[in-house]
Amino acid sequence: MNHCHAIAITDQKGGVGKTTTTINLGVGLAKEGRRVLLIDADPQGSLTIGLGVQKPDELDVSLGTVMGNIIQDKGFDPREGILHHAEGIDFMPSNIELSGVEISLFNVMSREYVLKTYVDAVRKDYDYVLIDGMPSLGMMAINTLVAADSVIIPSQPSFLSAKGLDLLLRSVSRVKRSINQKLRIDGILLTMVDNRTNNAKDIILSLQQGIGQHIPILKTQIPHSVRASESSLYGKSIFAYDPRGKVTMAYEALAKEVMNIERAKTDRSRDDGI
Repeated sequence: MNHCHAIAITDQKGGVGKTTTTINLGVGLAKEGRRVLLIDADPQGSLTIGLGVQKPDELDVSLGTVMGNIIQDKGFDPREGILHHAEGIDFMPSNIELSGVEISLFNVMSREYVLKTYVDAVRKDYDYVLIDGMPSLGMMAINTLVAADSVIIPSQPSFLSAKGLDLLLRSVSRVKRSINQKLRIDGILLTMVDNRTNNAKDIILSLQQGIGQHIPILKTQIPHSVRASESSLYGKSIFAYDPRGKVTMAYEALAKEVMNIERAKTDRSRDDGI
């Protein structure tokens, strides 16, 4: 029986550490002995570039290629186009081709299920599939939620980031209600946290007392550090770039927390708050 778990790392707001989290959570899970595939579902290709592909637009096969084949009802090899990273993870890259695919989705039957068709085809080879969603609430974002079993929402402890959570939570709720009844929220992940500021402390407390009463807020917090963004310039995870740093320890803790959530979910079913 296949126990692969697909997680969408998504937020409609950019700059909240979504891609950084996808890469480092993936490497953290791989270090725990899990087989991990990362999917870059953003036409900007930030995850692809962050894993060392300097010119993603020159790739022969990307996620846009595969989704295009599915839309056109062509046969496809689930392994084709997947690249291997030196830190023990596989990834399906993305490039600008995906923008054209998203536009074409509006005229396709069962358009919400195109990415899910691909994810279901690769599940047998992995323990975790992490999908780096694009910062929007468009058709690719809906595809990401339909393809996933659960959602992790990175969010900065800032007013604008917290304010934007409401729209995303409504989208998750609609997808769960009408398309993907098994979808759940694993939790809101606080990123770029600087606990020295009163503003950050106040917003974290507000989230815990408000949204936190209905939606889980992950125990792990990712501290603010320029090293996390620097690592992407070298095509490395934070584990390779700064192995003893505070961000590395945080993502190590996050990987263990995600695995513990999955173990608990398989043991019992509980209200996910959506």
